[in-house]
Formats: sequence, C-alpha cells, structure tokens
Amino acid sequence: MSANLKKLSDLSKRGPHRVMEGDLGYTGLPGKVYTPAEGNGLPAIAFGHDWMKGVSDYHATLRHLASWGLVVAAPDTESGFNPDHAGFAADLDTAMQILAGVRLGNGNVTVAPGKIGVAGHGMGGGAAALAAVNNPKVKAVAAVYPANTAPSATQAARNLLLPSMVIGADDDSDSLFDPGNPAKLAYNWAGDVVYRIPAKGSQASFSEDSFVKRIMGLAQPNSSVQATVRGLLVGYFLHQLDGQKKYSDFSEPDASGPKVKSLTGDALAQRAGLTRDDSSFSFF
Repeated sequence: MSANLKKLSDLSKRGPHRVMEGDLGYTGLPGKVYTPAEGNGLPAIAFGHDWMKGVSDYHATLRHLASWGLVVAAPDTESGFNPDHAGFAADLDTAMQILAGVRLGNGNVTVAPGKIGVAGHGMGGGAAALAAVNNPKVKAVAAVYPANTAPSATQAARNLLLPSMVIGADDDSDSLFDPGNPAKLAYNWAGDVVYRIPAKGSQASFSEDSFVKRIMGLAQPNSSVQATVRGLLVGYFLHQLDGQKKYSDFSEPDASGPKVKSLTGDALAQRAGLTRDDSSFSFF
C-alpha cells in the first residue's frame, strides 16, 4: 500500500513561525536570508532561482519555508541571460557555509551544521545537484522542475548518494516548453530519490513573476501548484534534515496525495525517455 501525503494540505498553508528577512550582502554574497524569528539548531537550505529570475520571484515561497522552521539562504547571483551554472552552484555552496557559520535573525537563530540541504527551481534545481557533488555539508537535495545545466546535473546525479526529491511537470500542464528532463535526473540519481508530479504543474508555474510572464506571453504562475510544491518541500526537508518522523511519508517513493502523483521504476524510466530495452542503463 502506497504512503499517503495526508499532511500535505496543512504544510501547503503558512506555518506557525513568525518570519524575519535579512540581507546576505554583508557576507559578500548578494542575496537574502529568511528565518523563523527564533530557534537553535534549526534545519536550513540554500535555494537557487531559475534562469533570468532572482530572489524576489520566490519571496512568498521562501517566507513559507521559514514559517515552518526552515532557515533559507538564497543567492541573488547569475541572473543574466548567459549564467555560469558552475558559478551558481559555488554560490549555493557559499550560502550553505554562511548558514552553518553565523548567528541569524537578531542573534536568536542558529543552524545545525548537520541539518543543511540545497534546493532550487529550473536552472537552480540543476545547480543544486551540482552543488551537492562531493559536498559533505549537504544532507538532502530538492530539484523543482530542474533544467539542463553545463556541466550536466543529470550526469552528476549518477555519483550522488544523497537522498533527493525531484519535481517534474504534469502531462496536463499548459507549459510551452520545459528546458530539462526532470525524470532523467531522478532516474540517474544514485541515492534514494522520490519523483513527484503536482497536477497541472510545470517549470513556468512555480515562480511568482506574473507580470513579466504576462508581458512575454508565457504560462502564468499557478497558485495551487505553488502551494503544493511548497508543502512538498516543507515535508521532505523537515523529515530529511530535521528527522521529524511525522513527515516520513514525504520521503517514500510511491507516496501520493491531493493533486500529487509519484513515479517509480519502469514508469519513471518511461517518463525519462528510456525504452524497455535500455532501461537498465543510466543515460545523460
């Protein structure tokens, strides 16, 4: 019997913590940090934005994560037309160092060095995988509609033994294009991986830059998809980083929930573009 993401609805709503925002710039890394108002030994993540976007396009999402007790550091770098993916991965690594090394908020917040993960959307999802390679700071990864990167995150995944959650597009989404193959990233992942598909979700539906998308004629953000993905991120990281057993279903490969399905095994291989004859191989 598959696991049930019965707490997803609650986690998709704002959490109980008051949220504080700060500037990463004083550390030499442009960006923002979002924290609960207080807490010691908290779990934390570095978060990477998508191509041609910045931290402001994820403001509500990052506040949401902090409201559930996760500290988030988000670099505001590599936001131009021709970003350096390896450089962005290095910035995510720097953000993780900052999380582990300084007191945050008004000095009332500390992060446990053993409870740090990395996540990202689109380009940032691929960069999150790159940032986890041979990185002992990283305990778990989440890639939200990850895009292709150079160097290849899909190739890097073959050597990543960390647990990860990959979120991919729904067949019923209205996306014009998704410049990546999230299922192939998940299929290649060497460690424990869960692959989630929120209903009607696509790469274009997650960030919050609605005005720009309307001007460019691209798919608009979808508040329902955003809420679902936020809940999936909260549940996954509170279990993986903070060991909260009540959210263990969020780490189960076959878990399902309201407006969320999962793919495993042959179904995941098929989504990745592998045929039955070559499904035993990892492509990149």
